[in-house]
Amino acid sequence: MSDTLTKAPISPADQLRERMRQGCVGLPGAFNGLVARMLRNHNFQGTYVSGAAVTASWGVPDIGILGLPEFTSVIQQVWMGSRLPIIADADTGFGEGEMVKRVVHEYHRAGAAGFHIEDQLFPKRCGHLDGKTLIPVNDFAEKVRAACEARDSLAGAQPGHRGPFLVCARTDAFSVEGMPAAIERAQAYVEAGADMIFPEGLSSPEAFAEFANAMRTMGDVGLAPQGGPFLLANMTEFGKTPITPLIDFERMGYHTVIWPVSTLRSAMGAANRLLGALDATGTVEPELNTMLDRQSLYELLNYTPGQEWSYGKGLE
Repeated sequence: MSDTLTKAPISPADQLRERMRQGCVGLPGAFNGLVARMLRNHNFQGTYVSGAAVTASWGVPDIGILGLPEFTSVIQQVWMGSRLPIIADADTGFGEGEMVKRVVHEYHRAGAAGFHIEDQLFPKRCGHLDGKTLIPVNDFAEKVRAACEARDSLAGAQPGHRGPFLVCARTDAFSVEGMPAAIERAQAYVEAGADMIFPEGLSSPEAFAEFANAMRTMGDVGLAPQGGPFLLANMTEFGKTPITPLIDFERMGYHTVIWPVSTLRSAMGAANRLLGALDATGTVEPELNTMLDRQSLYELLNYTPGQEWSYGKGLE
């Protein structure tokens, strides 16, 4: 039997690892399967599922109200709509070590390439708000260690190698305890087995560069090509981080950038304008030229009326 027939397909996690070794990967947020299809059509190499976008889509704030089933439902929609590697928000892990292990398995089953968990005290706050409270570094390192044990127990994991899932540890320490604490915490999380670090709430390019340089000094941990772990930057709007292009993050040493809520903000801004016009005029006509027309929607779905359709159509 040929190698082509016997070789196992590369996992989404390993696809993303390889892409990050080649350059900085942009991951716009997708809050449903249709947005995920759009990302694929625009040639993005991965996507992100934001807790803030998931909760806002349900009409509730991002304060830990929704649970694991709601999050995995969206992950499954995004995976089925795009077949792109997904990094998904898992907030504080939905619980302690035992629950974190379950989240790894459930997210993996739903289609995620990886997740990030954060070192805030539950109920958490948005990373760009003040008043956050952190759990002790050793307690969070144990949660990271539990996630990594689950990662390495997944089907397809090779003995002595990281399993087919990316464990990203987010630290909110910068705005609470300062840069030295953020670096110290991140190093502890890498030592616990994290593949990637997400420094949240950094407020300047200089801070991003300082953090990246400190991570590289950890040396070769078998992850990023320049040394240290993979690094994720959050380019959310209207927060503490100034608007920064992907290429600048790449130059500073980051391997992936998320725009977590950009698609939702854009879509909901358009919906709000439409509803305002409809309320004022009684017709949608003023907004017709801003809409996705019927033919464009069908093309996005790879759907031709009267022809049989399947989930995988257009996602090969």
